[in-house]
Amino acid sequence: MSPHTEAGPAEPAVAQANAAVLRRFPFDDTRDLADARRGFLGTAQDSVVKDADGRVVWDLDAYGFLAGECPATANPSLWRQSRLCSDHGLFEVTEGIYQVRGFDLSNMTVVEGERGILVIDPLLCAETAAAALALYRAHRGERPVTAVLYTHSHVDHFGGVRGVITDADVAAGVPVLAPRGFLEHAVSENVYAGTAMGRRAAYMYGAALPKGERGQIGTGLGQTTSTGTVTLIPPTVSVTRTGQTETVDGIRMVFQLTPGTEAPAELNIHFPDRAALCMAENATHNLHNLLTLRGAQVRDPRAWARYLTEAVDLFAGASDVAFASHHWPTWGRDRVVEFLSTQRDLYAYLHDQTLRMLNQGLTGPEIAERMELPPALERAWHTHGYYGSVSHNTKAVYQRYLGWFDGNPAHLWEHPPAEAAKRYVDFMGGADQVLRRARQSYADGDYRWTAQVVGHVLFAEPDHSEARELQADALEQLGYGSENGAWRNFYLMGAYELRNGSAGTPTVTASPDVIAALTLDQLFDALAIRVDGPGSWDVDIAVRLHITDGDTVTVRLRNGVLTHVTGTGPAAADPDVEITLTETDLRALLLGTLRPADLAARDTVEITGDPRRLTELVGRLGMPDPDFAIVTP
Repeated sequence: MSPHTEAGPAEPAVAQANAAVLRRFPFDDTRDLADARRGFLGTAQDSVVKDADGRVVWDLDAYGFLAGECPATANPSLWRQSRLCSDHGLFEVTEGIYQVRGFDLSNMTVVEGERGILVIDPLLCAETAAAALALYRAHRGERPVTAVLYTHSHVDHFGGVRGVITDADVAAGVPVLAPRGFLEHAVSENVYAGTAMGRRAAYMYGAALPKGERGQIGTGLGQTTSTGTVTLIPPTVSVTRTGQTETVDGIRMVFQLTPGTEAPAELNIHFPDRAALCMAENATHNLHNLLTLRGAQVRDPRAWARYLTEAVDLFAGASDVAFASHHWPTWGRDRVVEFLSTQRDLYAYLHDQTLRMLNQGLTGPEIAERMELPPALERAWHTHGYYGSVSHNTKAVYQRYLGWFDGNPAHLWEHPPAEAAKRYVDFMGGADQVLRRARQSYADGDYRWTAQVVGHVLFAEPDHSEARELQADALEQLGYGSENGAWRNFYLMGAYELRNGSAGTPTVTASPDVIAALTLDQLFDALAIRVDGPGSWDVDIAVRLHITDGDTVTVRLRNGVLTHVTGTGPAAADPDVEITLTETDLRALLLGTLRPADLAARDTVEITGDPRRLTELVGRLGMPDPDFAIVTP
């Protein structure tokens, strides 16, 4: 088997399985195609969006190949979904409501008011948001942005805000609306575990993969993530309850809060004067994630289903169109009710049936293999697992209720992957013997087993070139057969990195705007995560910070734990050094843009005690690794 760095063809077993998909599902149903193109007004003349340095952050034509026939290297169902998602341009949803689609992973919605426009969910980066706004204005005129609304706390729904408004706009009275808890969740998700999430998101969205028949063809939810500048302007208006109404620029909105569904802070919006319902990301044309593969807190499918029922009861009877922050709208009151009700049944079924089997003693992987959707659900294209999947969502429900442990004591204290792999390979007769048998499994079309068993060889002997090549080939075939866009990207990214080395993390979400939005409590908590615990077991350092425009905070590193407390009580006793400084200087110090050694030179800073203790404390903070290994130890 000769090494190669590029993707290969589909093996016969995968090609046959993909061909069978064409016979299984109603590909002659073209309603989604008509809906996805309805209301098209035009698209941008320049096909690429660039940042200030001229780097391409989005390419509108990158997915032009999807207009062709589905090749053997792609699941026809995913190919169909990706073709629908790749349509880009400005679309009229209904009178006064427009969407720019295909300019990022998400949609940007524009609602026309009396003087200007309300922008809903300004994409992931400032560059694509600015391009989307320019497209809208090219067709509808130079209307000013009079309000911005974030439907939820995921970065692809707020990161482009500085492409549509500025701080000066907000200071002049442009409101920014968001659901209760938005800022806390938006910033914490992208900072606390942000490095690991970002690295895994590189696999999930495949932004670094070549676009094409053997590479990245989409994620199911949209095509991929843009790679521009992530920004954030904090909300100025909080939506705190279902039934709350707000009117901005003459646009009347009625809100439904849906916390714990697709995001921990999320809302739906009804526009009663337009008979239009925005479902944010709670009802899109796919099965969504209950636990996203990039990592997050497990979502609650039971609550999700109940909020969808509530949306039907509250709004569907007065809605001629339902649209979301991804995909295309659904028109007609009967179709809206059917769409939302079927989505509701989808999440409720996965929840209830997982619990039924869980209580019969089945484990997460066992339930995932047994779970089948009812025929009525499987027939609906919008229930397909293009982004979430029945398999990993079922395991997520199991995890939500019972956690990682399946109850078998043999699994309670297993060896970690690399140590277990060495023992497995030794038991199986060594790497060469494992690979000999794995090649036969590959020839038999059992790519799942090939990847599983060769993974042990790689973790036992990471530099084994034949194992790397066979593993890459197996992952590639699994990707070619996947209906789920995120699965395909994970498999193909694994193959790519085994052959070419790490592609890194293309999209950085912990941007300066996101970091600046952290409260001081969150910032101290984020620093605590970076402490080298074992290297600090014997250290006891206390620094008292008198913030001239705020509170007194004492930070203590003791027993490898960094804690902070406000005030001067017993937990703040006996500081080694006291520093009086502004919050701006403190933030600069904590973020590393101001060195401890440079503090004394600032006129706004006073220091009492030993300043070297602060330098020592800061020196105990490590940096996360945005390039850690995933397919090798």
